[in-house]
Amino acid sequence: MVDYEENIIKAPIVIDTGSGVIKAGLGGEEKPSVVFNNYVGRPKHERVMFTVVEQERFIGQQAEKYKGILKLQYPMEHGVVQNWDDMEQVWRHVFDELKVNIREHPVLLTEPPNNPIENRLRMARMFFDQFQVPKLFFHPSSVLSLYARGLTTGVVLDVGDGCSHASAIYEGFSIQNATRRIDLGGRDITEHLVLLLQRSGVAFRTTAEFQIVRKIKEMHCYTEVAAGKMRPDYDASLLAANKLSKGKAGDMDGYGGAKGLGGKDESIAQNNANDYVLPDGSKINISNADKARAPEILFRPSLIGLEYPGVHELVSNCIKACDIDLRAGLQGAIVVAGSTTLMKSFCSRLHKSIQNLMPKNNNKVTLMAPANRQ
Repeated sequence: MVDYEENIIKAPIVIDTGSGVIKAGLGGEEKPSVVFNNYVGRPKHERVMFTVVEQERFIGQQAEKYKGILKLQYPMEHGVVQNWDDMEQVWRHVFDELKVNIREHPVLLTEPPNNPIENRLRMARMFFDQFQVPKLFFHPSSVLSLYARGLTTGVVLDVGDGCSHASAIYEGFSIQNATRRIDLGGRDITEHLVLLLQRSGVAFRTTAEFQIVRKIKEMHCYTEVAAGKMRPDYDASLLAANKLSKGKAGDMDGYGGAKGLGGKDESIAQNNANDYVLPDGSKINISNADKARAPEILFRPSLIGLEYPGVHELVSNCIKACDIDLRAGLQGAIVVAGSTTLMKSFCSRLHKSIQNLMPKNNNKVTLMAPANRQ
């Protein structure tokens, strides 16, 4: 049996199990040492000869390398584990990549707000029974995002691959009743872009090709700074089509006059060209309208038939659910997290939209967008 006192000295393993990407590392490291897409690949063709590739399940870099012959499946959807066998193998791959003895390190698992109790209990059973970790701690990802910025008060908007949520923390206290969450994120944008490209005559059918569209989204999509620039008939026509188809400047960029922060909205380099070169060398043309329409669903989920509030309304509703004496401090420190928020002009649109929802003559809304957010 591992000595209790010895475990206290061992660095904890921190695992951020996202619906789209999994990140892990040892406590105290500047950034995660293990980062890969959270999907599992299985061969979809008959094996006719022996090669160096013999396994039946591919994870991490191997899944990325051989994805053309694999059927890719995500173990998690909307922040909840759907395939526990695959999720166990993904976590085992994380431990192999970290090159540590999991039985000697405590583990910290991040989780989104309102994580189902059954989901958490089953995770705990797996880590204690299968992995035999000495200690396990669940912690809201939003609190860690705020802590990483050196803040104790603020609202964190985390737009992940499977869900988006806004959480309020005041002087280290989490205001649970103010938490707002919607099951809408980056993967929904990718699915929406698949539909838009299909309407333009370009079809992507396989799970590997879905990853191509994800890269197109990351390289080309952007958010309109001002809402309502789409043509009037766009909402109705898109909703109908959607129903048929279903049948470095510093550590932070600041918005709203945050002291000591810049005012840029260029978290990553953007490719503004309309042509995208596919892996086989062919090119497809992506209209500027489609580049903006895909991520628009974050602000107007009704475009795809969902009755959710937009991400800007998540933040506004979160702040308004708090005591009136706390609101000024909260809206003065809104931290944006999640790689989906790296799209060009997202933070400018978000800041403007939140400001419009706040009472007139109110305190200024300040947005903080760390340049290294993932």
